[in-house]
Amino acid sequence: MTTVINLSGHRVLITGAGGTIGAGIARCFATAGAEVIAHYHRSASTAQALADEIGATTARADLTDPAEQQAMLDRVGHVDVLVNNAATQQVLPLRETTAAQWKEIVETNLNAVFALTQAVTSTMIPKRRGVIITIASVEGTHPAEGHAAYATTKAAVIMHTKATALEYGRFGIRCNAVSPGLIGREGIEEQWPEGVARWHAAAPLHRLGAPRDVGNACVFLASPLAEWITGQNLVVDGGVSTHPTW
Repeated sequence: MTTVINLSGHRVLITGAGGTIGAGIARCFATAGAEVIAHYHRSASTAQALADEIGATTARADLTDPAEQQAMLDRVGHVDVLVNNAATQQVLPLRETTAAQWKEIVETNLNAVFALTQAVTSTMIPKRRGVIITIASVEGTHPAEGHAAYATTKAAVIMHTKATALEYGRFGIRCNAVSPGLIGREGIEEQWPEGVARWHAAAPLHRLGAPRDVGNACVFLASPLAEWITGQNLVVDGGVSTHPTW
């Protein structure tokens, strides 16, 4: 993997780096020369293997727990870039979704993003610079059946990104979202052949996304090449959104 962007000297905190997309984002930032801090909650072995691979450090926290989140930030210290990637997704028909299930998804996908963004930007304000990138989803504008809670939170973080950009721009802080389409992972073709086939048929580029596609978008938004871009939602979906549905 090569890059023309040099982020040497930048400290980047990526949440959920033990997952497929988070690891892809971490690799892209490391390739660009950034110092990477890979957050994880339960995937300790995966996160450590990633850290060993790219020369990152790890940081554990349950981001829905304010005390754990703050303790992590105290250990990490100041960062130049925050990538809000950690999220949870469950396939739950809306009519069968319990209040507890809804709350769990909202706490992880939305409330933790709000709290972490608020905490990290408080350390960016004195320096008058910083970048916040939140991983949303194409489902933030086009929900899939059975994904009501997930899609709702992704729509919310897109608006949270715009609101944060509006209020924090005066401090030199840029805030953008990245909305991936269907990203390939090990076994997805066997687990969901019908969905993968529909995606290939609908996407003008005729492939699933790769974690690096999301990571490269994040690196661009964190770089000086994007210094006049804020409050935007960059859709990374191989062109699927050119259709009303896939």
